[in-house]
Amino acid sequence: MELRTIPYSVNSAYANIATDHALLESVAKGNSYMVLRLYSWKPSAVSVGRFQKMQKEINLERCRFLGVDVARRITGGGVAYHNAEGVISYSIIAKEGELPEGIQRCYAYSTSAIRDALSSLGVRAEPSPINDLLVDGKVISENTQTRREGAVLLQGTIFYKVDIRKILSVIKVSNNEISEDMVKSAAERITDVQSNSHASINELREALFSSFTMGRAWQEKPLTDEEKGRSLELEETVYRNDEWNFDR
Repeated sequence: MELRTIPYSVNSAYANIATDHALLESVAKGNSYMVLRLYSWKPSAVSVGRFQKMQKEINLERCRFLGVDVARRITGGGVAYHNAEGVISYSIIAKEGELPEGIQRCYAYSTSAIRDALSSLGVRAEPSPINDLLVDGKVISENTQTRREGAVLLQGTIFYKVDIRKILSVIKVSNNEISEDMVKSAAERITDVQSNSHASINELREALFSSFTMGRAWQEKPLTDEEKGRSLELEETVYRNDEWNFDR
C-alpha cells in the first residue's frame, strides 16, 4: 500500500499536536491513506501525556522564563521535552488494519524502523520492554500511540542532542536545586545520537525517512486545505486552550 509523506516542518507544540489530530481524523474518515510525518519543534516544548496533570509534572514558571511551550498531547505516556533543533519526531497515522494488530506490535513496527535508521548511522539501539529504544541501557527514543474511530496514531521522538540541565529545570524531578548528582543520575538514563555518532541532525532525519519508507511506494502530499483548516481550528480552540492543558 502506498504511503503518503508530509513534507518535513518545524512548528510550535500546539501546531504539531493539532496537525496530528487533524490527520488522524482525515485517515479515520477515509480522506487519506497511511501517513508519515517527520517534524521538529520550535520553540522548545514540554508535552504531557493525555492523562497527566500539567501542574504536577512541569515547572511552569521556569518554562515561561525560558520561553518553552507547554502542551498536552492526545496520546498517552509520560512527560517529554522536545528540544528545538535537538530532536526529530515522527508520526504515523493509519487505519487499524494497515498496521500490525495490537499495541505492542504497533510499537515494534515503528521502533524497528528507528532501530534500522540509527544502525545506519552507527548507533546500536535495542527495544525496552514497552515502547522506548535504549543504547547501553539509556533511552534514545520515546514512543506513544492512541486510537480513535478505527485509526491509529503512532508517534515518538528521537534524541539528537540532549540538554540534561534544561530537562531537569523544566520537568519537576525534585523540590531541591539541581545538583551535580542529579545531572549525573539523569545522564545515566538518557543518551542521544550526537554522543554515539558523528552524524548530523539532517543525516538522522534522512535516515529515518529512508527507514520508514523502505520497501514502500510513497508520495509526498502536503496537508490539504481541509486538513490545514481543521488543524488551525484545533490549535486555537483546543490545544492553546487552558481548559485542555490544565483542567485534568
